[in-house]
Amino acid sequence: MTATSGGLVAVHAHPDDESLTTGALLATWAASGRPVTVVTCTRGERGEVIGERLAHLEGDGPALAAHRDRELGRALAALGVRDRGYLDTIRGSVDQRFEDSGMEWVGTGRAGRPDEIPPGAFVGVGLEEAAERLARVLRSRRPEVVVTYEPDGGYGHPDHVRTHEVTQWAVDFARSRADDASPAFDVPVVLWSVQGRLALQRGMRALGGDAVLAALGGLRDDLELPDPTAELPSVAVPDDEIELEVDVLPVRTRVLDALRAHRTQVQAVRAIDDDSALVGCYALSNRILAPVLPTETYRRGTGGSGDVAWPDGVRPVA
Repeated sequence: MTATSGGLVAVHAHPDDESLTTGALLATWAASGRPVTVVTCTRGERGEVIGERLAHLEGDGPALAAHRDRELGRALAALGVRDRGYLDTIRGSVDQRFEDSGMEWVGTGRAGRPDEIPPGAFVGVGLEEAAERLARVLRSRRPEVVVTYEPDGGYGHPDHVRTHEVTQWAVDFARSRADDASPAFDVPVVLWSVQGRLALQRGMRALGGDAVLAALGGLRDDLELPDPTAELPSVAVPDDEIELEVDVLPVRTRVLDALRAHRTQVQAVRAIDDDSALVGCYALSNRILAPVLPTETYRRGTGGSGDVAWPDGVRPVA
């Protein structure tokens, strides 16, 4: 990671989360000429793998980690992000490897901790230790904005939940602690990634429409459509709780290219031009289609001390 000042720091659990969750914000921020840093907490060693060509990587933690690191590099290049690093390398060397904790499905759209937590799992790392590492990044970069997941991690994945906790503690540590290399710093704005429930349901319904069928062709026969009437994951909030919107269309090509870079994790990435409810689609290893909504949305998190001048394409919701 290289030294910068100002800008935005995004904190994510695994490679691919930065593109799936905050891709439009990262691309828009980078396109404005402002510095962007992405901190990834694990290398996704226990992720499922899409496709026969790369299937040999599944279950081989070191090999999958190395491959996903390369995918992350290509995705961030597509988004225009140059500054990135893993949380366990903040001190310059890996003295304690932070690994993917794994997960178990515990309900519709809801993940939880696996029965057995593997050695080195991120959820087993001391919260204060991990947060102090991230606080060093915040004191060094002095960002205008820090962005991560909402408290339940979007859908309950234990690494996402822990990433939220680490980020919130780090924002507090950056303000309340200092070291010889960097003075204390009060982050102006903390953002949590969320989606409006009605907008998400509209996008989900649109996945069954003619525009998506035309874009996917016969591939859609191998994919499942989501149920917009089912219980939604925790990322979905009442639409009136949305506080910030990012226009996706101006950076859609960058976002979709970033998603395509994560070939082990993301498939069926397509641009959709003829439906106002979505601007793209993709599927993960579960083969369930998901919409890329016209706006990427956020709410203000706890810990921010002020406000910032937003770049074009990013706007507060009155």
